[in-house]
Amino acid sequence: MSTADRASGATAAAQAFARLTGHSPEGFWTSPGRVNLVGEHTDYNAGWVLPATMNRSAVVAAGLRADGIVRCASLQVRGVVEMRLEDVHPGGDPGWAAPVLGALWAMRRAGMVVPGIDLVVDSAIPIGAGLASSAALEVATVLAASGLTGVPLAATDVARCCQAGEQAIAGAPTGIMDPLVALAGRRGHAVFLDCRSLEHDLVPFEPERFDGTLLVIDTTVAHDNRSSGYHARREQCAQAAAVLGIPSLRDAALDDVTTGLSGELQRRARHVVTENDRVLRVTELLRAGRLPEIGPLLDLSHASLRDDYEVSCAELDCAVEAARGAGAWGARMTGAGFGGSAIALLPTAKRDAVADSVRMAFAERGHRAPHVFAVTTADGAGRCG
Repeated sequence: MSTADRASGATAAAQAFARLTGHSPEGFWTSPGRVNLVGEHTDYNAGWVLPATMNRSAVVAAGLRADGIVRCASLQVRGVVEMRLEDVHPGGDPGWAAPVLGALWAMRRAGMVVPGIDLVVDSAIPIGAGLASSAALEVATVLAASGLTGVPLAATDVARCCQAGEQAIAGAPTGIMDPLVALAGRRGHAVFLDCRSLEHDLVPFEPERFDGTLLVIDTTVAHDNRSSGYHARREQCAQAAAVLGIPSLRDAALDDVTTGLSGELQRRARHVVTENDRVLRVTELLRAGRLPEIGPLLDLSHASLRDDYEVSCAELDCAVEAARGAGAWGARMTGAGFGGSAIALLPTAKRDAVADSVRMAFAERGHRAPHVFAVTTADGAGRCG
């Protein structure tokens, strides 16, 4: 989200906050969505990932209250959610507000005092598109509560609160990638993150320098990390690591997988091992200034997610195939899968042709019309007013 877009989001959130509370907010915080360039389902296997924060963000207008109540509203979802913070617990059903309530629950669980808070959200990140809309909301909420209470938090502490809340209150066993990257992202870069050590650094990623564009294809098939398929993949990876006698699949070599596993567990582990290798290879190419050459590795990532990890769907495959056929350097599904979005890296001159090809392919196959839009990299989360 550009500076102008963030200001517009803050203005809309401020107006809604005033209608909700009768007074102005004490501040605004923003957090971006992300596109994962490569490194899918490697985060919870202690592997490597390479996401980039994008120019679509969530903005939170916030103010403290003294009665232990959290009250939140969204400009994208109808209805106001109001609960006592002490009543937020695993197993409840807070609906769309689960990321907000989960983040605050995790802060309190970690010993931080949150006396009560009003929040209004305005988000430009499509919900259910695999672009980390929940993580953006969680990060903005933790930063708001931290800023308003005067309790500074390190980026890793913010990310751990977001992850803990997502797992316990939203019921999604997600990794730490999304919240940490929302904090670490910078314009013109991707974030190379080691999900075991949490060490990370910035890697140049500027398609525009190569007359290129990063296109997002939102299939409009909503994905949900609480699904049984996502849980099953995590369990299968843990089983595969146990059979191999290693802490996680991060520690497996391809020969180990080939000789030590069979059937479904072998396919799942093979994806993780080869995907980790693709992250390292893509990172090397970007550091060397060879961005268009990452395209074939994006293609291989999608094939692995489709065939070995089995988390793609007809709409994602259609998006990827159409984008490639119209001249993209490479394309793949992004996010956990079972719906959500694909990305295509392509020459800017072919942007309209690729978008038209994708829309036509969806229509021909009877899929709902996708939302196709270009994104650029953006700075990470912080206070914006």
